[in-house]
Formats: sequence, C-alpha cells, structure tokens
Amino acid sequence: MSAPGAAEALARCDNPAMSAVLTENETPPRTGERRLEREAHKLEKRLCRLMGQAIGDYNMIEHGDKVMVCMSGGKDSYALLDILLKLKQRAPADFEIVAVNLDQKQPGFPEHVLPDYLSRAGVPFHIEAQDTYSVVKDKVPEGKTMCSLCSRLRRGILYRVADELGATKIALGHHRDDLLQTFFLNMFFGGKLKGMAPKLVSDDGRHMIIRPLAYVAEKDLVRWAAYRDFPIIPCTLCGSQQNLQRKQVAAMLHEWERKHPGRLDTMFTALQNIVPSHLADGTQYDFKGLTVNGIPSADGDEAFDAPEFPAVGLPSLQVIKM
Repeated sequence: MSAPGAAEALARCDNPAMSAVLTENETPPRTGERRLEREAHKLEKRLCRLMGQAIGDYNMIEHGDKVMVCMSGGKDSYALLDILLKLKQRAPADFEIVAVNLDQKQPGFPEHVLPDYLSRAGVPFHIEAQDTYSVVKDKVPEGKTMCSLCSRLRRGILYRVADELGATKIALGHHRDDLLQTFFLNMFFGGKLKGMAPKLVSDDGRHMIIRPLAYVAEKDLVRWAAYRDFPIIPCTLCGSQQNLQRKQVAAMLHEWERKHPGRLDTMFTALQNIVPSHLADGTQYDFKGLTVNGIPSADGDEAFDAPEFPAVGLPSLQVIKM
C-alpha cells in the first residue's frame, strides 16, 4: 500500500472475538481450549503480519483498488480471502474485494459450496461457469496430463472476468513454499534461475497479478484451514495426474526443513538477495566490460579463500529422480 505506515497497520489484525471478556453466566473455557485459542490467536497475528508485510514491501494494493481474489476451493485461496478481509478492516487505504470462482464443470464439482460460504461471509462474489473440462478432454490424448491446456484456458477466462468486473488487481493464493518449489523446478528442469514473483504484470500485459501470501509458510495455512474449518473442495476432480516433478521438489524441501529447521526461510531470503556479479549470466552483468579500478568493493570476490558457511550437513537430494 502506498499510504504511510500501511504495512504496520495491515499487520495489526487482532480478533476481538478471540479475547472477549466472559459474562457472569458464561463458563470459563477449559485449559486445553484456552491453549487452542491462544495458539490460534498467535497464528492469526503471524498470518496478518506476514501478509501485511508482503503487501507493503511490493506495494500490492493501493487506494481505490478492486482486488479480484481467485477462489479454487482449496485451503490457500480460502486463507487468502480470510486474512485479506481482516486486513481490509484496518487498512489505511480503501479498496474493494470481490471473490471469483471458475466452475469448469468437472465431474462431481460441488457447485454450491463456494456460493454458500461466500454468502455467509458477506463477500461480493462472481461464479463464472465455463465447461473447459469437456474442451480439455476433447483436445488432450488419453493418458496425457491436462494441466497445461487447462491452465491456459482458465487464465484467459479469469483475465476476461477481471476486465468485466473492473478489477485492478488479481490476487492468487500462492505461498512461500510455492515460490521456492517453482524456483527449484525451473533450475532442475528448465535451466533457469526463475521463481514465482510476488507481483507481476500478466502475460497479456493488461493485468496486475499479486500474491499476498508470498511470505507465508504452507504449514501455517494448513493449521489455519483446520482451525477455521474451511469447506475444502478437492483438487483432483478432473482425474488428471498430479505434477509429479513439483511433488518431488516439495518432498525435497520438506526433508530439508525437517532436518534443518529454518532452512526454507533462509532460502526464501536468498531470493531477495541476488548478486548478479557472482552468477554467470552475461545479460545481467557486464563481465566482458569488467575492469580493475583499484576501488575496494564489499561484493568483491575473495578469490583465493573458500567461502565459509555454518557447519551443518548438506541436505539429501535423493528424492529427486531425474
């Protein structure tokens, strides 16, 4: 947000309902219930703080914006909407939220779930019904993954809906772990140091995409979804195989974090601290034109000294089968 102190204001989203004073006739909660409430309150504050920080760091939302929150029915999009609504109540900038779901007419899709939830929450919403499932089944040979074509069709429809609704920002529910997984997928299988940006212009050049959950760990979203009891819609209704490469990378990252807690935080910090002069891309740094100028540099290479790192074991790579 562009207003002064926006990130700090956004990060404050204490829930009064979670700290209400007992009336005379109410029974005090049991110890286990109090502990659960305390933990949920701490989790809510952390989610608000991290989302508010991401919004402020990348100026994701500005005064007068209409934010289209894309709802799939999964835990991430529910949490995105839920926390964004809490932040909106305290944000220094005035903005609108509209939730959008694309009903692709997959067999067994419970089309009542999201409208019922959004109506109870009092959130303006739009359900776009488009039978992309039949199109994809017709175009993709049996046994081949449908995800790529399905994604392109879905993206085009959502861009159109954003125009029709007058949305100035399109919010997606990708979290920190998604960003890291994408980085390693591109490095392992695409030969690129490329991740998933917290904010970017869409491929058609006409829409601004934001990912307010960029700083949030998936494990926190799992806990929040369980606490809030969101009506989750499964993501396997189309019958298509999961992205096995992404699943393997996710398992690798999970193993690293299990063996060395905090490693994913460090890795994500690295995505924000790029040193082009110490990579090898001549389009990002002028290696050919490099000259000696006699001026010491903090980024200079101590060419004869091996870099020093904390004395921890190297993570296993065995879960990746290439």
